[in-house]
Amino acid sequence: MDGKTRLNKYLAECGIASRRESDRLIEEGRVTINGRKAVLGDVVDGSEKITVNGRRIGAPERKLVVAFYKPVGVAVTESDPHASETVMDYIDLPERLTYAGRLDKDSEGLLLMTNDGDLIHSMMQGSFAHEKEYIVYLDKEPDAETIEKLAAGVYLIELEKKTRPCRIEKIRRQVVRMVLTEGLNRQIRRMWKQEGIEVKALKRTRVVNITLGDLEPGEYSILSDKQVADLRKALEKDALAPKPKRTPRKFAHNVMKTGEGRIKTVPAGPRKTSLRGANPRLKELAEKSGKVKQGPGKKR
Repeated sequence: MDGKTRLNKYLAECGIASRRESDRLIEEGRVTINGRKAVLGDVVDGSEKITVNGRRIGAPERKLVVAFYKPVGVAVTESDPHASETVMDYIDLPERLTYAGRLDKDSEGLLLMTNDGDLIHSMMQGSFAHEKEYIVYLDKEPDAETIEKLAAGVYLIELEKKTRPCRIEKIRRQVVRMVLTEGLNRQIRRMWKQEGIEVKALKRTRVVNITLGDLEPGEYSILSDKQVADLRKALEKDALAPKPKRTPRKFAHNVMKTGEGRIKTVPAGPRKTSLRGANPRLKELAEKSGKVKQGPGKKR
């Protein structure tokens, strides 16, 4: 390693964490240099004995970004005793890679993996509108009204959150292309399920500006320096773009679940005030003012 570099940058280059996360590790006293606790602003040249959580850190590896075609049934995790296969079973490289984003076990397609902590941090920022493109196979043909509704954003009951607007294009009768800028848990499957449509298969074909290309399931390719540089530029552009508006929490009060598992909106209006358990004198005054109707009362 030529010259000296700041410790947080060094840890990021080693694939430990992003610079910001590395600063947090240093502040918490979890990083040592030659036996002493590191402090913010420390610089190193790579010859020191550096540990994180008691584990010694070696010299920075070469920086890699890998495009991997995750097959159906493969778990996106570094280790899982309950999974027959994980993404790590397919990557035959000496570098220690981490996945930048997730893809559920039942889905297939593009997954980016890297040992660049800063790049992972940039890609995992949920507030940035990084595009991800999917081909979705449905069990029935959606009508134009359903597509328009989902594209505008819908409230997911199970997650208690409204989705951001997305792009949906019908390719064939039961096949659509979707471009999302967020990655809620099983988001696409949940969106269609609420409309009574099941996702039969789902394939991710693009992450930001990186595409699946001609990769086959289980194959991977190392991105070129130019591809990585273009990816960084695209991520920086997304970071500078206006942030998507957050959904007000009160939206949840205007949504209710029907017996069929669908949702319907309920017009917002003034809340009714319950006087059950209130001071009897206050209740009497409220009833006299006409603001509260008198009920039959509890039988004694």
